[in-house]
Amino acid sequence: MDDLLTIGEVARRSGVAASALRFYEERGLITSERAGSGHRRYPRAVLRRIAFVVYAQRVGLTLEEIGTELARLPPHRVPGRKDWARLQATWSARIDERIAELERLKRGLTECIGCGCLSLRRCRLANPEDRAARLGPGPAEWARPVARR
Repeated sequence: MDDLLTIGEVARRSGVAASALRFYEERGLITSERAGSGHRRYPRAVLRRIAFVVYAQRVGLTLEEIGTELARLPPHRVPGRKDWARLQATWSARIDERIAELERLKRGLTECIGCGCLSLRRCRLANPEDRAARLGPGPAEWARPVARR
């Protein structure tokens, strides 16, 4: 048990709140051992898994997708560079989609919202004949995935 970390130590080292660590454990993203007192103890390798979870969330993966990716890692040894490289290789398209979406949103700040009219109903440039209404409620024009455009 000497080489295991307490939940407080893992929280400090990872920058993730203890409540989030318990949540990740409930979702099967990380595992712990229980001390005789019932307190959680984590192997040091859990810090890599937590870093992966945080990074994957920033990329835009859901916790379910993250769990699927983590399930591909070897269960009985610490993942190495090749293991991590295999996982990240599948993310390139996802990251490119995210970049394209952010670029489109950035353009929208100046092209649409920035024009000053603030009315999609009257806008003859971006919304002739109120075609946005057919897309559904909310900012449907900006919320659609890029691929459908």
